[in-house]
Amino acid sequence: MLTNIMYVTVHVTDQDRALKFYTEGLGLEKRVDYPGPEGRFLTVGVGDSPVEIILWSQGPGGAGSLVLESDDLRKDFEVFRRRGVTFDRPEPEDYPFGVRIEAVDPDGNQISLRQQRRRNRADG
Repeated sequence: MLTNIMYVTVHVTDQDRALKFYTEGLGLEKRVDYPGPEGRFLTVGVGDSPVEIILWSQGPGGAGSLVLESDDLRKDFEVFRRRGVTFDRPEPEDYPFGVRIEAVDPDGNQISLRQQRRRNRADG
């Protein structure tokens, strides 16, 4: 039985530039940085989450998608914008499931930022 998602891979053209974006821009932490025989194995993650994002060096054109969850997206949006993160809209938008906005990393990977709608007793 599967028990956990270990890694998600995002293809990047410059691992150092990507590391700076994900750590300094989005505030993730660097987890692993190992110069392995098949290339540099570089990961970042969110706080205590066991899931790690592999920033894998690959040529241009390998754009991917990543979804990150926030507990206060509007607040985080302001912090990210001050850090220079580029977004597809001027502000996060409300949707039936919560709040969302899209960012793009330096390699064209879509970063979907989400905050789930708080459930109350009337929602079931």
